[in-house]
Amino acid sequence: MYKYSIMLLGAIYLAGCASLAPTYSQPKAPLPSAWPEGDSYKSQNTGVLATDTSWEKFILNNKMRQVVEIGLSNNRDIKITLANIEAARAQYRVQDAAMLPTINADVTGTRGRSAVTSSNGEMSTSKVESYSASVGMTAYEIDFFGKIRSLSNAALESYLATEEAHRTAKISLISELLGAYQTMAADSSQLALSRKTMSSAESSMTVIQKRLDIGVATRLELRQAETAYQTARADVANLITLVAQDRNALELLAGTSISDDLLPAELPTNEVWFANISPSLDSSILLQRPDVLVAEHQLKSANTNIGAARAAFFPSVKLTASTGLASAELAKLFTGAGVWSLIPSVTLPIFDNGTNKANLDYANAQQKLYLATYELTLQTAFKEVADVLARNGTIKEQLDAQQHLVEAATDSYMIANERYKKGVSTYLEALDAQRVLYASEKTLITVKLLEYENHRALYKVLGGGA
Repeated sequence: MYKYSIMLLGAIYLAGCASLAPTYSQPKAPLPSAWPEGDSYKSQNTGVLATDTSWEKFILNNKMRQVVEIGLSNNRDIKITLANIEAARAQYRVQDAAMLPTINADVTGTRGRSAVTSSNGEMSTSKVESYSASVGMTAYEIDFFGKIRSLSNAALESYLATEEAHRTAKISLISELLGAYQTMAADSSQLALSRKTMSSAESSMTVIQKRLDIGVATRLELRQAETAYQTARADVANLITLVAQDRNALELLAGTSISDDLLPAELPTNEVWFANISPSLDSSILLQRPDVLVAEHQLKSANTNIGAARAAFFPSVKLTASTGLASAELAKLFTGAGVWSLIPSVTLPIFDNGTNKANLDYANAQQKLYLATYELTLQTAFKEVADVLARNGTIKEQLDAQQHLVEAATDSYMIANERYKKGVSTYLEALDAQRVLYASEKTLITVKLLEYENHRALYKVLGGGA
């Protein structure tokens, strides 16, 4: 037993040999260290970092936060990524277990009668018994050249990549839930505006009809008023459908139905829905984005696979060993004679038709592929952040201009309407003013949604701390 223990410990020690994989160093990021500058990029470094802000702290609206909680618990895409994580973790454990020997216990016994020929040629039979108990390992590969360690490290990196992919899916789901919620709020606001405009146009039609009845208005004016009414009416019908479809989209993302009390009634004009997020001083924050980390873990996995491919060119050393007791009688088994066996085997690749060389070439090509993928992921991330920052630097000015446009259009419509009532101008002037007001109010809702969308997008593209 002592000899066997020494042998087993030595095998485990040898399993820790160095890998033949290339030494990994993080590639230099192929992008500028600073964010773009110019008229579109104003100072935007106020607020907390996205990576330091959980989604619970980022979302300030309680109803919206509850909808996100429902989605994270029920969305099927998230459940799929969680299942993938469990599968990757299991694969890593299987591969990691190969680094240690597998120990098995074996107890056998035989009992029978065999023929025996005596010295004088007479045939007789005798009873034969044999019992043995042993503990041993079978075909344990001693990892002299790090092949098993490389495969284990590759499985570990694949598992870590899967975990980061789950973070990516979680951040994307949060962003999509917020986007669907905001879209429904904006369409609800558009619906309320269209209903108000339709009601106003209907009132104008009633007034003009009365003026027509007493001969102070024309059928043309009545028809002009009707065009405004029917336009708003068509918008109401369309927006009723859009709001219903928005709810369907939101509930699909949430993975279940959403109660009416959690749904948005309108897009708020004064309420702050999100915490202020800073893009940080330089682009190094992108190295923490989960999709970038996924690409880096995949690159590391490909790097370690080169070590496994290189190790295939060297001899494979396997060890089969056992130790135990044997006896001719069951009752004396544990006082019987000690037995042991040690069977080392060495396999040296001599001619494999270029298989090992092809496997190494493939591993090197995969490493180059994942390096390019990592660099492209970083460049794409930089472009996404730059796009959001470009919008973020000007959206407040655009929103302010649109609000002033609505104020001017409102005043213009009131003046034109009063002029028409007093007979100073035609109804066409009032109608044109009403159309401008309606269009500017619709655009204001769109720009306000754009502001919310951009704020949400900034949290996502900076790798928000989900």
